[in-house]
Amino acid sequence: MGTVSESTGAHGWQRVARLDPDRMADALHEHTGTRLTVEGRCPGGQVGTAYVRWPDGHRSVLKWRPGSRLSDLRAGPLAAAEALRAAGYPAPATELAAQIGPDVVLVQELLTGTPPGRLGHAALDRALELNAAQAGRLAGHPGIPATELHLRGDGPGYCLHGPLRASGRRGAALDAWITEVGAHAPDRLEGDDAVHHDFHPGNLLAGPGGEITGVVDWDGAGRGDRRFDLVTLRFGLHPDHAGPGVAERLDAVLDTLPDEVLRPAWASMSLRMTDWAIRHFSPADADLWLDFAERRARPLS
Repeated sequence: MGTVSESTGAHGWQRVARLDPDRMADALHEHTGTRLTVEGRCPGGQVGTAYVRWPDGHRSVLKWRPGSRLSDLRAGPLAAAEALRAAGYPAPATELAAQIGPDVVLVQELLTGTPPGRLGHAALDRALELNAAQAGRLAGHPGIPATELHLRGDGPGYCLHGPLRASGRRGAALDAWITEVGAHAPDRLEGDDAVHHDFHPGNLLAGPGGEITGVVDWDGAGRGDRRFDLVTLRFGLHPDHAGPGVAERLDAVLDTLPDEVLRPAWASMSLRMTDWAIRHFSPADADLWLDFAERRARPLS
């Protein structure tokens, strides 16, 4: 998994450094002795990532995880991604990692391609193939934690129930349905599949012809049922991130999933996206996510 430093201390470390890639690179040099040159932030609104160049000239991606422990990442998300890489899955290698004060700084392989923007049919075909390749990949890694759904309680800064309950009749009704689903389902995904947990077009890389060349941002990965990622992908195509007919094709795939798989996954993603929209975007944006979540928020029979 590459070179790993468990150093802490971070002389002169301040919270503002989390958003400054040059200071991140300086802190990484202080703790590991490796000097990386920052070339600029990564596109797509990812404020926590930047392109860097190593002394030997090759380029990588520098990213940081505020309020994280390297030991937790190594035991969970990084181990899950490495298990997939060993099977030929196009996930980035972690080349350097360090605990710097309360944060983790990672340097990961720069894969070819860019986010596709709007997912086309060829990219959907490949996404479905990659999802199938996640099946059973963590059977030999029992220490990797299961993916949490947060149906009965709040997540760590996301998947919060309170904002839905306080947002009005529709939000409260959606949260009541989510909580009811949680009463009949485990709060962690079951199974030995690798689950990306944020499998949307922004984390897929595509080549000039639209073919998928890599899957990035495995920081939330864990164990469970790979089909959760298909539900995440469907949310990621809303409202306008898919070519003609692509979302409908994925809807048809979701229609084949058993209720005990689809319902908790849909409830978890509904909570995640509507809560986030309520707290961070306009009421009109929140209504768009409520509209979408309600499509499959059917009463339990």
